Order: sequence, then structure tokens, then C-alpha cells
Amino acid sequence: MPTKTVVTVNSNGRQSASFVRVASAVGWQVRAQMRDKNGIVAEELSNLPNVTVFIGALEDPKFLADLFKNAQLAFINTTHWGDEVAIGRSLADAAKKAGVQHYIFSSMPDHSIYNENWKPLPMWAQKYTVENYIRQIGLPATFVYCGIYHNNFTSLNYPLFRMELQDDGSFVWQAPFHPDIPLPWLDAEHDVGPAVLQIFKEGPRKWGGKSVALAFSELTPKEVCRAFAKGLSRRVKYRRGSIEIAVPVPAGYRHHLQALEDTLGRQSAPYFGPELEKNCTEQALELWEGYRDIEEYAREVFPVEESANGLTWMEEGETEQPEVELDFQGSC
Repeated sequence: MPTKTVVTVNSNGRQSASFVRVASAVGWQVRAQMRDKNGIVAEELSNLPNVTVFIGALEDPKFLADLFKNAQLAFINTTHWGDEVAIGRSLADAAKKAGVQHYIFSSMPDHSIYNENWKPLPMWAQKYTVENYIRQIGLPATFVYCGIYHNNFTSLNYPLFRMELQDDGSFVWQAPFHPDIPLPWLDAEHDVGPAVLQIFKEGPRKWGGKSVALAFSELTPKEVCRAFAKGLSRRVKYRRGSIEIAVPVPAGYRHHLQALEDTLGRQSAPYFGPELEKNCTEQALELWEGYRDIEEYAREVFPVEESANGLTWMEEGETEQPEVELDFQGSC
């Protein structure tokens, strides 16, 4: 495939940064939008070959026109800075006006369209609204749906994916998910970029208008804890329970977690919705076989990320007899 010019936004986020790295490596010209150059990832991407950083606000129409001018491709993952729906529409309009030939949008489902009893997850439903707009304006597009990031796990006191360190060196993960129902997983930093690059290479003739689940494994919470236990050589317990919010979080995220606990927890709705849930790893594995599984993540990456957050548990040795344990508290 000849050298292309590709646009990314929020480029120091996990999905976009993963793609910027691989696009740069194959010699594509990358226009990487960021709000600023603060942070390690922004500094790293700024120093990559073939990457031009565009600092600016996505609410600015002139900035968007400059960003997309003469670009052939775009990988767009919007975030919750500002009005995500308005920004998503403006990005799509600017891309269409510039003649972008293939637009890959990172979307998520609105569960309420499948079942009136399923509450929409607010931060996901906004992306689905943008996806529908992109379809309506006729932009040549593909829609990727990302599974749960391995990188969400932390022993810091954050809700939903906290691996809580115990006094004996073991970990407990408490979440509302049923312990025996599989969930879709991927290592966002390692695997989003190669998969998206392959979709671009195969083009809109194959992928135009399609929704693609980016998940490389389907694991139950019990299986996730078993993989972590093997990777860390420590005991890991899964506890099904309510989402504990022990630190300040934005009101919008709190509402999102409440809906998630009900829809994906109590009602066990399929993560991607029923249409993408069947064989949800099949397409991703066709796109990219070199994925990093969750045991490798736990062994090779999780301790490094924890150390970068100032934690030292990995220096204190391993507990004996690594295994997964279950602890059921309440009904979710």
C-alpha cells in the first residue's frame, strides 16, 4: 500500500497511541491531534518518525479543516472532553469535506435499542449516536468496538477494575459481572494499532459500513483471575459485588458505572450487544494474530505500570500456591 496520510485525535490515549506507533513504523504520515504535549506518551509520539503533532481543540472548525486537509485516512476515538456527540459530528463533517477515503471510528453499543429493560451506558451511547450520524452522511467508514482493556486493572483505589492488594500479598477483584459469563478482552496499547492498520490495508471495499469487535479473548472473571494468578504467581480472588467508588469521580462517570452495574452486572447483557457478541474474537484474530493475552500482560506489563504509579508490592516477593478463589457477596 503506498504511503498514506492518516489523522488521529486524542492521540495520547491508549487506542490512538497504539495506532500512531504502528502507522509511524510502516512509514505512513500521521497527523496526531492532541490538546497539549504534557505527559510521557505525548513526548514519545512527538519524537516518532513520520508523526506531526497538531495541538488544538476539536471544537474549532478551522483547526479541523487544517487537520484533515489532503488526508486519505482517519482513525477517530472521541473522548468525554466537552460535548462528545457534537465533536464527533464535526469530525465526521470535516473528514467528509476533505474527501477522506476511509474513516475508522471507535464506537460502542447503546444497549437500550436491544432490550427496553437494559439501561444505556451513557458514555457508550454517545459513541453510538455519532456512529449513526457517520452512517447517515455517507462517509466511507468502519466501526471498531473495543473490548475491556487489560490496562484497566490497577491496585490503586479506582472503581470497577481495582485489583485490591491484601495484607498477605494476594489480590481481590470485586466487580458486578457474573463469575461464569465470558467478557471480551484486549490489550489496547499492544493490539489496537496492528488491527486497525490491517483494516486500513484491506480497505473500505471489505470493511465499509461494518462493525468489528476488537477482542482477542473471551474470558470469565474467574478465568481472568486465574490468568492473573499465573502471571503474578500470587493468589487472586474474584468477588462478585457492587462497584465501590471510594475516590471522587465526575458525575457522568458515576452515572455510567451505575448503568453498567445494572445492565452488564445484574442483567448480564452481552458486552457488545447481541449482534457482535457471537464469535466476537473471530474478526480480531483474522486481523492480528500477535496479540498479548492477559496472563502475559499480568506477568510482563502490570508490575511495570504499578511501579510507574509509585507502588512497590512487586518487590516484596510472591505468595505461595497461586490460585483463583471465589467470594460471592450479595446479588448483582
